[in-house]
Amino acid sequence: MDILQLKYFQTVARYQHITKAANKLNISQPSLTIIIKRLEKELGTQLFKHTGRNIELNEAGKTFLNHVNQVFSELDIAKYELKKLSGPQDNKVSLATTSSRFLSGLLKDFLLTNQEVGIRQFTASIEIVRDFLINEKIDYCISSPPIEGSGIECIELLNDEIVLCLPANHPLAHKKSIHLREVADEKFISLIDGYSFREVTDNLCNIVGFSPNVICECDTVLMSELLQINRGIALIPKSAQEIFQNPALVFLQIEEPICRRKIGLSWLQGRYLSKAARNFQELTIHYYKNMKPWKNGISGS
Repeated sequence: MDILQLKYFQTVARYQHITKAANKLNISQPSLTIIIKRLEKELGTQLFKHTGRNIELNEAGKTFLNHVNQVFSELDIAKYELKKLSGPQDNKVSLATTSSRFLSGLLKDFLLTNQEVGIRQFTASIEIVRDFLINEKIDYCISSPPIEGSGIECIELLNDEIVLCLPANHPLAHKKSIHLREVADEKFISLIDGYSFREVTDNLCNIVGFSPNVICECDTVLMSELLQINRGIALIPKSAQEIFQNPALVFLQIEEPICRRKIGLSWLQGRYLSKAARNFQELTIHYYKNMKPWKNGISGS
């Protein structure tokens, strides 16, 4: 057993797919299969179970992966300690998010107390953010939905309510709450197709039996302006409600279905995280725990 075998095993466990792992490692699929079989023979037990075209870690594989992650974590720490002996400490935190709004206020608070730390930040689709994380291009991702899976640590930061925003002169504006199917025939203003929140809201409409009639696709700033001139209605996260605060708009709670979206912080198991990165994680959890806007009543209802 050697480090290369362990790295190959860790990669297969992360992708749960031999072909994808082989492509990542730049080796052939048969060669990777042989390496995993050789490792299982050496350990005296199978590490994976097959589920159709994919593979999953069995209990032995999960136990072994925990130890392998610890091995690579110790190696990363050793490399980092040696790097500190030969040069200045790397004071950078790299992260990606599916919405820059998830960092609103957070980065400012972090940098005020960590002034020597540099930030590398990306905003992209959930697929690209997941790829950045799995391929170790970033320390953390903050995303909705949270990125989870084998070899990934994840903490839920927020379970965010989704509310209906509509013009104050709308026939339904007098109500305090509503069933989502009551607006099946309405015109919707939504984020551009491809955003994770757009997928969430489209799915909620589909659950109650309709596809939203989206007449405008735009960002949140333009969405607020279009709502104010009565161009349609919109589903918005309650945590973003302050962007839409205006006497011309009201917000209704949705009785059915349950309308929520989760935001999570994810990072790779076994990846060495610098002190700056660990500080960022701690502050992020504290920041989201103490945010208050969505804990208050919905104004305008």
